[in-house]
Amino acid sequence: MVNHCCDVLVIGAGPAGSTVAALLAERGRNVVILEKERHPRFHIGESLLPLNLPLFERLGVADEVARIGMPKFGAEFVSPWHKQPVTFDFAHALDKSFPSAYQVRRSEFDEILFHNAVRKGAHALEACRVTAVEFTAEGAFVTARLEDGTEQRWSTRFVVDASGRDTFLASRMGIKRRNRKHNSAAIYGHFTGAKRLPGKAEGNLTVFWFEHGWQWFIPLADGTTSVGAVCWPYYMKTRRTGTDQFFLDTIALCPALAERLRDAQLTAPVTATGNYSYVAERTMGRNYVMLGDAYTFIDPVFSTGVLLAMQSAFAGADTIETCLDHPARAQAALKRFDAMMRRGPGVFSWLIYRVTTPALRELFMKPSNRFRVQESLISVLAGDISRDTPVRARMLLFRAIYYAKSLRLLRQSVSAWLRRRRAIQSA
Repeated sequence: MVNHCCDVLVIGAGPAGSTVAALLAERGRNVVILEKERHPRFHIGESLLPLNLPLFERLGVADEVARIGMPKFGAEFVSPWHKQPVTFDFAHALDKSFPSAYQVRRSEFDEILFHNAVRKGAHALEACRVTAVEFTAEGAFVTARLEDGTEQRWSTRFVVDASGRDTFLASRMGIKRRNRKHNSAAIYGHFTGAKRLPGKAEGNLTVFWFEHGWQWFIPLADGTTSVGAVCWPYYMKTRRTGTDQFFLDTIALCPALAERLRDAQLTAPVTATGNYSYVAERTMGRNYVMLGDAYTFIDPVFSTGVLLAMQSAFAGADTIETCLDHPARAQAALKRFDAMMRRGPGVFSWLIYRVTTPALRELFMKPSNRFRVQESLISVLAGDISRDTPVRARMLLFRAIYYAKSLRLLRQSVSAWLRRRRAIQSA
């Protein structure tokens, strides 16, 4: 029995789901969002990129995000194999129009986007878990269970999977695949009393390399600092203590980070996650699309998650409009959407797969702007990958420089490659 009908049903109210719902609702679509939790709810991934900011403007939430955000003007990289840290300032990108971003508590940030979607006319149900989707020639039937255990059934013309790492559709369709080019796990927590960078750089992200991967340091506006380690799985398997102690022991392996946290205190239990690098075989179908992490997730080192989620939502909204209003053009629109969804992860994954190699560390820690390569790299780190900014040719040159550097560091490069290969195969 069908209880309700809508044009578009969105599974999940994170950045992707709330953004696509807001865009479609303001265009007059009957949109429903089903979210398994209630806002505000905890989520990791607090670091945004400068190219998020024009998306906030287009959604009408820029002022709200600014009120909760910690200004972030760049990213600092610290290596135990190099004497001095290096900071990449976003103001030095090819396009100087986006010199900053924000660090945000995701509970607050996601709630802003969610309420914006509701204000614009989306119908939302929280504490409502989708349990089944049955696709038909005309759309789909979606079954969901409410907090009190009752079920509702929706008839919809189009389904948006914005379920994040739950990967609702990909998991049920059997098309979710472990990323065979990457394999990492994470452990993270929040601290008060951490030592931050001075002055304008106080809100900058810091990435610390260490023997088993890398660690992050993200200052938030309320004085809390998000700290986490992304490690090879073999290291996570060495844990013989409680999660909190293992996390503190991991931090101790990185003296530069340990010094920043010398007088800091954990404010909540530590969280650990297993291998989270995955990809779905496809991004869309006749009457559905997958947005953001519902399609793929690689690694958070360059803080790309929220940007890719929101960009996919903007593209998804346009695609859905075409599919609903112009069926004859739907196949071409879905093909363009698929290409867009693959482009962003493709650009960032090349760097992510090599971020622990000696050659890439050398290029980051001893940067050169010859041929404006450093400006192009900063543009990519700022998320400027979907516009007309001329980064592509210079990033191809950056790759060539990387391979030349790898040859000069041949012994270390081969050793790192073998270690990475063993780590990936151990999953």
